Amino acid sequence: MNKVGLTLLTAVFGGAVALGGYKLIENKKLDSMSFEDKQKVYFANNPTGVMSSTGNPDFTQASAAVAPGVVHIKTTYSRKGSQQSQGSPFDMFEEFFGMPQGGGRRQMQAQPVQASGSGVIISDDGYIVTNNHVVEDADKIEVVLTDKRTYEAKLIGRDPNTDIALLKVAGKGLPVVKLGNSDNVNVGEWVLAFGYPLGLQSTVTAGIVSATGRDIGILREGQQQRGNPFGGATEQPLASSAIESFIQTDAVINKGNSGGALTNASGELIGINSAIASPTGVYAGYGFAIPVNLVKKIVDDFVEFGNVKRGYIGISYVPITSELAKEKGITDVNGLYVEDAVAGGAAAAAGIKKGDILTKINGKTITGSPVLSETIGRLRPGDKVNITYKRDGKEKQVSLTLKGEESLKSASGASGKASKSATEIYNKLGASFIPASAAKKKELGVNSGVVVTQVNRGGIFDYFGVERGLVITEVNGKAVNSVDDVESALGATQRNIVRLKGVSPQGGAVQLSFPVEY
Repeated sequence: MNKVGLTLLTAVFGGAVALGGYKLIENKKLDSMSFEDKQKVYFANNPTGVMSSTGNPDFTQASAAVAPGVVHIKTTYSRKGSQQSQGSPFDMFEEFFGMPQGGGRRQMQAQPVQASGSGVIISDDGYIVTNNHVVEDADKIEVVLTDKRTYEAKLIGRDPNTDIALLKVAGKGLPVVKLGNSDNVNVGEWVLAFGYPLGLQSTVTAGIVSATGRDIGILREGQQQRGNPFGGATEQPLASSAIESFIQTDAVINKGNSGGALTNASGELIGINSAIASPTGVYAGYGFAIPVNLVKKIVDDFVEFGNVKRGYIGISYVPITSELAKEKGITDVNGLYVEDAVAGGAAAAAGIKKGDILTKINGKTITGSPVLSETIGRLRPGDKVNITYKRDGKEKQVSLTLKGEESLKSASGASGKASKSATEIYNKLGASFIPASAAKKKELGVNSGVVVTQVNRGGIFDYFGVERGLVITEVNGKAVNSVDDVESALGATQRNIVRLKGVSPQGGAVQLSFPVEY
């Protein structure tokens, strides 16, 4: 071999080694990136060319770009998994993505039950985001692409608090839906909903954003059904664990769309379709999607930690209503009233206490609980947030560091066991309360009382027919004037029997005794 040939061979070999080494380093770097950073690299090499359709409602480009990345999810459940209690609020979820309801489940217990929903591919190496309720308790999860390729999926993680789940299939070079920014979503803008509704193949519908930051109570209601209301612990602490801040849209969403994509006119993912509001179980004008910025945090946690790392502010609170404002002499129309600050929690450490009114978080006005819950839900223990609050009419601002669930548990100290029992009973009641106003007490001729403002399906109050509007004056023989009083009195439950006294909305005296196990 002559000198020139040897030099050329050496150069080629050296280039190959250098290129291989670069690719190895590049792959390791990609593995450590968040899904959003991975997508920036992916779309830098694979530009979509989709332009915004604002002012020109032609969604052909966005539809062509997104549809291949939205998959059909088919799930199989064993007989054991299909034996769910009737009347669960998750019937709404189950009907939404195609699972038989009520009596239909009883009839099918002799054979495996099948259901279906949708999912969104967020990385070309096979990660797929969907709803928790689409895959919860499934024995087998199958994913079908628009080009008919079929994969068996592995569950990476699921979170009932946000209704998000992450799957992984063994495919490579899969079509990806580009992640958008849900903070930039505006009421009135065009959006597209993608999925596999009503047993149909890939389908896209168009509409507008009807509202943002919607709290419809469906996740909290679902958590209250994770066991018999008279026994068995729930998977999660019910108070303030669910995070609901939905994007509401009038784009047509139906059974089977659950877990599918909600995108803007540029084909960017802004939400994961999750629920509908309907008296019939089919489209009635209102659909709800989980904001993608919350989704990003949850799925990155699944990959990095194996579970969700959730930061806690350490308070219980209620929205400001006209009744509460009148009772407490509050003039603010926005904000959250602090009912309690957990000892040792982030809020208490920063000086926030019962009676304060939270008005802003990181400079954003707190118009309701979804603003606070979503902001905190996108953070982890150790992250800092700026809170603006009012006390005695004066506005103050503090920076606090979020803590993990473990620190809140340890803060309860020796009294933790007793507090947990009272909280468990309170959660099983399935109800919400506000203090009775002085005028209401005078009208009814009572000296104490809390008003039942909500009765959730499947809870103890629902089971025994307790009505909204009931004024409860005593719990276990103790006068009650606040939510704290109710929970404290429940801690005195004896022989697993809770005793209530009150006045019905019609003015009649009410006495109730019912069993509860804890």
